[in-house]
Amino acid sequence: MNDPFRRSTLGAGVFYRDPVAALDWLEHAFGFERHIEVRDRDGVLVHSEMRMEDAYIVVDSEWASYIASPASVGAKNTQVLYIKLRYGLDQHCDTARRAGAEILQEPEDQVYGDRIYRARDPEGHVWTFIQPVRSVSRDEAESLTGWSIEGWHQE
Repeated sequence: MNDPFRRSTLGAGVFYRDPVAALDWLEHAFGFERHIEVRDRDGVLVHSEMRMEDAYIVVDSEWASYIASPASVGAKNTQVLYIKLRYGLDQHCDTARRAGAEILQEPEDQVYGDRIYRARDPEGHVWTFIQPVRSVSRDEAESLTGWSIEGWHQE
């Protein structure tokens, strides 16, 4: 069956006390683009989706007892969202910081070849942004870390 929403294989749902404010903030701070907004007869947002490249996220309210924003559960996260950027990670971090994101980890190169930073949004969701910056072999990564790595992406 054809998917009229053109969703990728995997998306994530992020739940907010104020999903309308979250849409604005995620657009401004992280560069997500609004894709779908569904409102009821009273104009209340009941579902929305945002995209960045081939990824999508559902931005929604706390609509059930088993759904919560980190702001409603003591800023706890049970997941961290990972978004791969093609370029501009440091500038992305600066934009997020200016928009009010709490930068949990400044941009830093990792031994496995990515540059990353971590940020917390206004309701407490943790986001990790990655940008591949160099190709690293499994042998090099194991040598640098002392770890044993299975299933490495390159040989």
